[in-house]
Amino acid sequence: MQMMEPLPPSEVDQHSKLPMMEQAPPSFPGEASKLKLKLMVDQHSNHVLFAEAGKDVVDFLFDLLKLPIGSVASLLSKYRIAGSIDKLRDSVESLDDAYFILPAEDRHALLNPQIFSSTLPLTSLLLENEKSSDRPARKYYRCSGTSSRGFCAGQNLCGGEFGYVTDVRGTQCPCCRQEMTVEVKFVAGEAEKARAEAGGGYVKKVVTYMVMDDLSVMPVSTTTAITLLNNLLIKDVSSLNEWTVELGTKEGLDLLKASLRSTTVLTDVFLGKSEKGVPLD
Repeated sequence: MQMMEPLPPSEVDQHSKLPMMEQAPPSFPGEASKLKLKLMVDQHSNHVLFAEAGKDVVDFLFDLLKLPIGSVASLLSKYRIAGSIDKLRDSVESLDDAYFILPAEDRHALLNPQIFSSTLPLTSLLLENEKSSDRPARKYYRCSGTSSRGFCAGQNLCGGEFGYVTDVRGTQCPCCRQEMTVEVKFVAGEAEKARAEAGGGYVKKVVTYMVMDDLSVMPVSTTTAITLLNNLLIKDVSSLNEWTVELGTKEGLDLLKASLRSTTVLTDVFLGKSEKGVPLD
């Protein structure tokens, strides 16, 4: 493991070293885009101390923060999440149409919220079922400003008074009263261009990251690892093993579930005895 260089003689006998053991989890047919990470496991307590992860894993973890709560509830509906979010979702499904302002539109928006577009393969796999309705990408429209004698007449696209756009084609322009049917093209700013040039995602690829059992993330370093072992009162380094595990669709869902109810997420998902990863109550 890159950051686990031999500890100083004052910390441990110079002839001691961390035993390294590769252990792969069971495979799940049909899954793709699996990510890999290395777990440092304390065999005595059967807990994950931390994981060594690359940019792809950290990007996936950060990407989870962009999921609408309605999508999270839908993704994890088969688990029946402990708490009240399921009951809230069930209420939207069962409440009579008479109590909604726009029954069909509101119920669809709440139960199937607009999901952000992710370029990360694993996040896209998690959201595959949520996108099964083939919801088209949102488009925006303006008026043409060419056939009216109103305020918008005779103006060109760049120098005119096109101050209104809509996402519903055919809406009447408040300015010239024409139907707004001319599609407006969205142009990404320099920030998104820079992100794309860096490989997408959120964090840089130049370093390896340490992900703690509670999903805290920090750049990896030997000093940080040694400090962590000292803080956790790890005296017997021979009890530490390194496992290489995979993070695929199933593990991603288990991780999302565990993150909502646990502070030992990596242990629950990768070492838990429950069939679903997180130990049952």
